[in-house]
Amino acid sequence: MAESPAGPPRLERGDDGRATITLNRPQHLNRLHREDLAALQQHFADVAADPSVRVLVLTGQGRAFCAGFNLDELNQADAAGSDPQAFERMVEALAAVPQPTVVRLNGGVYGGATDLALACDFRLGVETLELRMPAVRLGLHYYPSGLQRAVAKLGLQAAKRLFLLGQPMDAAALLQMGWLDGAVAADALDTAVDGLVAALLAGAPLALLGMKRSLDEIARGEFDLARLRAREAACAASADLREGMAAMAARRPPRFSGR
Repeated sequence: MAESPAGPPRLERGDDGRATITLNRPQHLNRLHREDLAALQQHFADVAADPSVRVLVLTGQGRAFCAGFNLDELNQADAAGSDPQAFERMVEALAAVPQPTVVRLNGGVYGGATDLALACDFRLGVETLELRMPAVRLGLHYYPSGLQRAVAKLGLQAAKRLFLLGQPMDAAALLQMGWLDGAVAADALDTAVDGLVAALLAGAPLALLGMKRSLDEIARGEFDLARLRAREAACAASADLREGMAAMAARRPPRFSGR
C-alpha cells in the first residue's frame, strides 16, 4: 500500500466497487485524534450514500491497525474527551454502513480499536496480530453499544474475557472466540482480503445489502417479520434474481444491476 503524509484517515474509491479507508498515523500506531473521529464519520456517511461502492475495506498504515483513541485528549476541554460519546457515535456510523465491511488488520489492535474492528462484518488479520482491551486496567467503563456488540457477536463469556481480564490475546485465541475470521502471514494478507472482497462483489447487491441488514437486526434482537418479508419479496421480484437464474442456466457470470 502506498504511504502518504501522516494525518486524518483517507478514503479511496476503486473502479470495481471497492472503497478503502486507511488510518494514517503510523508513527503513533494509528491512534485516533478528535479530528480523525470526525473524518471517519464523514467517510462512513460518504460511502453509505454512494451507490457505486459495494464493499468497504478499513485498514491501517504501518505496523499496527489502531491503538484506539488518543487518551491525551480525554481531559482537554475542547477535545473529544469532553464529548464522551464521540468515539461511540463514530463506531456506530461504521456499523450502520449498509454495504458489507471488511477490516484488514495489518497489525496490533488496542483499546477502542477492538470495537472499531468488531463493527465490521468481516475481520482478516496477520497471524502475528495482538489485541488488548485495557479499559479495566485504566478505570474506564466501556460504552454501552460496544459491550452490546461484543456480547451479540462473540457471546457473553468471550466478551468477559475481552473486557474484564485486560490481557493480550493472540490470533489463535481470537480465531477460537470468533473475533477473527482468518489469520494469515503478512505477505498473504492482501490476497486474503482481495479474495473476500471478490466473493462479496460477486453477490447480487439487493440481496447482499438486504440480508446484511436483516442479519444485523436479528443479532440486535430487532427481528421484525414484516421487514424481512418485504426484503424477501423485493429480491423475489428483482431483475437481479432473473439475471442470476439466467446466468446459472447459461453457466456464465451474472451481471447484476442492483434492481
